[in-house]
Amino acid sequence: MIKIFRNIVGGVCLAAMASCGGSQDGATSSSNATTGEYANSTIEAIMQRRSIRKYKPQTVSRDTLQLIAECGINAPNAMNRQSWEVRIVDNPDTMAKIKDLMAKGKEGEDAERAKGCFRDAPVMTFIARDRESDFAAYDCALLAENMMIAAQSLGVGSICLGSPVSIINSAENSEEILQILGFSPEYKLCLCVGLGYADEAPEARERDAQKVKFVD
Repeated sequence: MIKIFRNIVGGVCLAAMASCGGSQDGATSSSNATTGEYANSTIEAIMQRRSIRKYKPQTVSRDTLQLIAECGINAPNAMNRQSWEVRIVDNPDTMAKIKDLMAKGKEGEDAERAKGCFRDAPVMTFIARDRESDFAAYDCALLAENMMIAAQSLGVGSICLGSPVSIINSAENSEEILQILGFSPEYKLCLCVGLGYADEAPEARERDAQKVKFVD
């Protein structure tokens, strides 16, 4: 079963790389003007993904989360150092404990902000970078992007969050929070990705295509 699972993951990741690399076998990024659908499923997942801030209460199965994580760690990274550590929290009691610790010592709006910064996503992925690697932050960003695209392709909503990182890293009891997550001492929390089934369907925000230019 493990071999079959890895073959499936490998196929998904290879398909993603081939699609983003621009296969010569008729790959296209153009959409169908009538249906809004894309000829390539990977491009469709990228173009349809939105940051979700409202989630249904049910969690995501660990089989699905494992597949999403496998796609994440197959992201490009500097010299294959894999300078990241990933912790997935899908236990509501554990998340509640982390939120309480984040709000400890805070009052009013500050306490509410600390507890609400995860947007109530039923699953939270915490990503830490190797402090000694100059490229670790980029590696972790690529990992997070892979996870969110994989999640979209599986019908799972996502959101990339930085505010929990600043709150945790600056909290007076940050060490206690990080101890729960179990990161190695040489790693520092740098990014969070919320996962869950979307309870909203936000419209795409306009993108500035003029930011992209060809150089002849």
